[in-house]
Amino acid sequence: MHRTRSSHCDTSHPRRALPILLACLSALALLSSASIEAGAQAVAADTRYERVVASPDGIGKRYMGREIAGVMGWQGAQWLERESRAHEERPELLLRELALAPGMTVADIGAGTGYYTWQLAKKVGPGGRVYAVDVQPEMIGMLDSQMAKRGVRNVVSVLGSETTVKLPPASVDLAIMVDVYHELAYPAEVLDSIVSALKPGGRVVFVEYRAEDPAVAIKPLHKMSETQVRREATAHGLKWERSIRSLPIQHAIVFRKP
Repeated sequence: MHRTRSSHCDTSHPRRALPILLACLSALALLSSASIEAGAQAVAADTRYERVVASPDGIGKRYMGREIAGVMGWQGAQWLERESRAHEERPELLLRELALAPGMTVADIGAGTGYYTWQLAKKVGPGGRVYAVDVQPEMIGMLDSQMAKRGVRNVVSVLGSETTVKLPPASVDLAIMVDVYHELAYPAEVLDSIVSALKPGGRVVFVEYRAEDPAVAIKPLHKMSETQVRREATAHGLKWERSIRSLPIQHAIVFRKP
């Protein structure tokens, strides 16, 4: 007589049937419980966001009252390296305010072509390190080329994802996002991963075009107000430390991990 045999649960022998059946049922219960938990986590994550009709520069997704802006693709990389950028943004003013020291570990989140990366690397010196994180492989390629061209050796490029910066826990003294945060498709998840990567007492800096200033000629979804930044950052347990308002068209809001 032909018997159908399961590769995991053989209940054909009468003496072994009951304990094996119970073991199989227990395993199924554990799998079901894990699936339910994973499903609950996914639902919880989804409730952080609200779906809306997309505006011309948005992705149709709201987080804490603001529509998330569409990301600038690698095809627009030349804009990041435009000659006028140094005059428009005065990066040296920002770097001076950050009080970076030799030997520090810094994360440049959304590093793009590395416009700020090499300047951060210079500040932390040979004994320091800069993690340059981006989600676009093409941008990582351009960044690596820029660092090689400039002879910068203390930069580690990291291909992140839409939901995580992929950095080791408690490894970073300061994380900075320059004109990046407003474009994150999953800001809550990414910010959670940044907080995890910060050392206790580490800082995270949001640099955004000032939404409060109508004279800043940037599309509305690509600007953020200080109030909005503070609302979102403090929701992740970060403590506001100071706001830098001396930049020409941006502001930098600094938070610290307790």
